[in-house]
Amino acid sequence: HELGNGGWIAAMVFAISGGLRLARFNATIDDPNKPPYAANYFTGVPAPAGAVTALLPVYLAFLGVAQPPATLTAAYTLLIAFLMVSRLPVFSGKTWRMRVPPEMVLPVFVSVIFFIAILVSYPWYVLSIGSVLYLLSLPLGWKSYKEHERAAAAVEGGMASESAIAESTQTFTAPASDNPSDDRPERLH
Repeated sequence: HELGNGGWIAAMVFAISGGLRLARFNATIDDPNKPPYAANYFTGVPAPAGAVTALLPVYLAFLGVAQPPATLTAAYTLLIAFLMVSRLPVFSGKTWRMRVPPEMVLPVFVSVIFFIAILVSYPWYVLSIGSVLYLLSLPLGWKSYKEHERAAAAVEGGMASESAIAESTQTFTAPASDNPSDDRPERLH
């Protein structure tokens, strides 16, 4: 109520950004020009993650943390909306093919049950910590994507130079020698 129209405008921009994010995901899901390493990254923060992280001020309020000014909360909501529609590469883990070894099934199962119990018992702490960790991981996803991009460019550049060298050696033909006393092998002419 402190912001008047500014509050609902921030909420509307966030909702529209979520819709645009989902539309872009659907439009680019089968992009043939996408490099192979890009399959492990989202473009922009996914809408569900944006929704969870946008509620960080609410989680903190439930924990008894002093409520920030309404303008700061609106600015934070707009920041999350911007991250959803941005071109920021965000690590997704979609291509991880993790199989749990048979001897680790029980410990993994117990760990998952333990996490769920902690989430149910202390939801605001878990959601707050998870949101902050997720936001802090965004630069790491960008850095990882750029490293993959540089490696792909180096491989592509190396392949391009190799093909140029091969092409130049294949197309080079030495002029025939008109000197009959030249006893060099033909390949040296």
